[in-house]
Amino acid sequence: MMEILKPVFYLLIFPGVLFTGALGLFFSWVDRKVTALIQSRIGPPWYQCYADIGKLLYKEVMIPSGSNRLSFVTAPLIGLAGISLASGIIWMVNINKGVSFIGDIIVVMYLLVLPSLGLIIGGAASRNPFSSIGASREMIMVFAYELPFILVIFTAVIKTRSVIFGDIITYQLQNGVMLWSASGVLASIVFFSCMLAKLCYLPFDIPEAESEIIGGTLAEYSGALLAIFKLTNAMMLFILPLFFITLFLGGIDVSSIKGILFLTLKYSVVLILVIFVKSTHPRLRIDQALKFFLGPVTGLAIISVILTMLGV
Repeated sequence: MMEILKPVFYLLIFPGVLFTGALGLFFSWVDRKVTALIQSRIGPPWYQCYADIGKLLYKEVMIPSGSNRLSFVTAPLIGLAGISLASGIIWMVNINKGVSFIGDIIVVMYLLVLPSLGLIIGGAASRNPFSSIGASREMIMVFAYELPFILVIFTAVIKTRSVIFGDIITYQLQNGVMLWSASGVLASIVFFSCMLAKLCYLPFDIPEAESEIIGGTLAEYSGALLAIFKLTNAMMLFILPLFFITLFLGGIDVSSIKGILFLTLKYSVVLILVIFVKSTHPRLRIDQALKFFLGPVTGLAIISVILTMLGV
């Protein structure tokens, strides 16, 4: 089984997502290292995340008896394909705004759902009670946070009157970043909350909850399939903040050293906030998370849309 999966894995990784995957794994290490320091631990060495993926690639893939083999094997690839395509579009439109196409922001929005869909399919196909619970929790979480997530994305669309990434970036270059407005501040808060849920980070690691349901959706995964899930999550840790920077902080400029340093600063601020919240908040119950996203978070998103329509 491992020999069959290897070519598929390498085809998806090289060369298109190598850069995003490598940086995603590096920032996953930064997350683990900073979290360890907060908890008065030493933390892993810088190469640990790469070593984890490498070890998993050469371990046996165990497929549960009675599971849906096709769904079980293809579920990780769905998530990896989604984040890979989203990564390509986000990098492409930031490096060259002229290659944007009508509706590219909507395409990215849909592609970012695929990692969660892969977890749901994989958990449901595992035929394990913990995986089934994790899959049902993931489905509930998607229904909860996708509505406010879509609403805050459309605050940028409403303000620029365009569904093209290039127009959104150009608007911010001419008028200032969207974060420096009342609607932009509210939209950023909502986006950040939804980003934590998409990453399955505390306090929203409910679908995986190792202390409750033993990894949930990933309980039956091993070897290369588990490596793909972990790589997908690492890539999301890198791409979701870049998506946020593109929408609300003026986009990405890699044409100069100054631009790269400024991008590093913006990304570092977002990553530090993610790590701070993840390290200082306990896990919510699924009903608490549902009320949180469909209550105050969706309310803030609606207010943000109204303020944007009013030009505030």
